[in-house]
Amino acid sequence: MPELPEVETVAQGLERRALGRRVAAVEVRHPGVIVGAAEEFVSTLEGRRLVDVSRKGKALALELAAEDGSGPRFLLVRLGMTGQFTVTPREAPVESHTHVLLALDDGREELRFRDVRRFGRLRSCTREELEAILGALGPDAQRMTERQFLAAMRGRHGAIKSWLMNQNLLAGLGNIYADEALFEARIHPLSQPGRVSPEKAHRLYRAIRKVLDRAVRLGGTTFSDYLDAEGRPGAFLKKLRVYQHAGEPCRRCGHAIRRIVIAGRSSHFCLRCQPRPRVTARMRGPRAFGA
Repeated sequence: MPELPEVETVAQGLERRALGRRVAAVEVRHPGVIVGAAEEFVSTLEGRRLVDVSRKGKALALELAAEDGSGPRFLLVRLGMTGQFTVTPREAPVESHTHVLLALDDGREELRFRDVRRFGRLRSCTREELEAILGALGPDAQRMTERQFLAAMRGRHGAIKSWLMNQNLLAGLGNIYADEALFEARIHPLSQPGRVSPEKAHRLYRAIRKVLDRAVRLGGTTFSDYLDAEGRPGAFLKKLRVYQHAGEPCRRCGHAIRRIVIAGRSSHFCLRCQPRPRVTARMRGPRAFGA
């Protein structure tokens, strides 16, 4: 599933390739990926010029200005699990599972939204609607201050892995980068946020920023579906140290990487580098021996 680094990479690509261009026409091939009526989606975006690209957490927002000076509209993009949002030559064959096409003003390129599993969503919003949606999210994981981060941790008792992935508390992290940040900080995924020492909390804050910044520089992580705005896969896959490496030796100490399931999601960690604390969050369901 695309997480913050993948969405940030798409945003940067759109800034390079589409900023300042006008949406000449909108074609919705599968209205199921549109929030609201497809007819309204088309009518509120056609003819507008892309003037800004922003991101919070995993949410991508394109600001589109009208030629008549009326209020802007915002195209809110959520990539879901398999979504792709690319700048593509119009003459290129339209791949299966391409659900929305936005033709750009020069007639040579268009924005295409493709999503095999159709968990992604597009929505045309007013500024007020967008602010309400984004306001429900926690601080952005790449831009939060350490004070915000520590305040969000205070008093939390569940598994720190689940806490990191709660978008209402901290926006942008998913399974991949939560695992990688916890490994970087040497914190067990079943630790409770409110019981983590100030030193470890500081270490985790720095680890999150480090892992996310590194992943953005390499264009994110591609396992199968994710592509950047120019149709290229991310290059961070080879840098993953624990995620989906269960049974392999830890690159830091050589101990076998373990996998457990926390709240229905896989968690990967090194028990030697990330020792289990004396008090942990309760874990339901099966777990790996020695977790």
